[in-house]
Amino acid sequence: MYLLTDIPEIGLRPLKKRDIPDLVRHANNPNIARTLRDQFPSPYTEQDATAFLEMQPDEGLPQQLAITDHDQLIGMMGVIPQRDVYRLSAELGYWVSQDYWGKGIATAAIKVFVPWLFAASDLVRLYGQVFDFNPASKRVLEKVGFTCEGISRQAVIKGEVIYDEYRYAILKSSVLED
Repeated sequence: MYLLTDIPEIGLRPLKKRDIPDLVRHANNPNIARTLRDQFPSPYTEQDATAFLEMQPDEGLPQQLAITDHDQLIGMMGVIPQRDVYRLSAELGYWVSQDYWGKGIATAAIKVFVPWLFAASDLVRLYGQVFDFNPASKRVLEKVGFTCEGISRQAVIKGEVIYDEYRYAILKSSVLED
């Protein structure tokens, strides 16, 4: 499986063992970790990358995909399927190497990932959560059709600072025609 974006040479594909050095090189950046949950290691080591790769399921729908430039990993995109009464929803997460910021890569990747995911799964809703200090990520989600559903005030803490969190969502019915 390989999803091409509208940016030449940028695509999405399942993770491979050979991605570990690139994953470490791009993920080991405090500016990346700053915009993600604390469970994202910082510093990001080869052991972290290996453990992450080993967590990926061998079968079924890939939950994490490499964002690639000329088939070299430059970021990640994935979903966290929800459970129980939320089982038809998933949380979308993504990051792109700081070397590639401002080039529309996250937007292009989400644009192809969302329709593919909805077509390949029984999900009816995807959502993303964005810290209020990350306006670039808000813009990415808005550009691809996500709607801001609300703001959870003082919902997250990064370092010693408390921030608001914005929740964006998109529905299958708005992406795929019946």
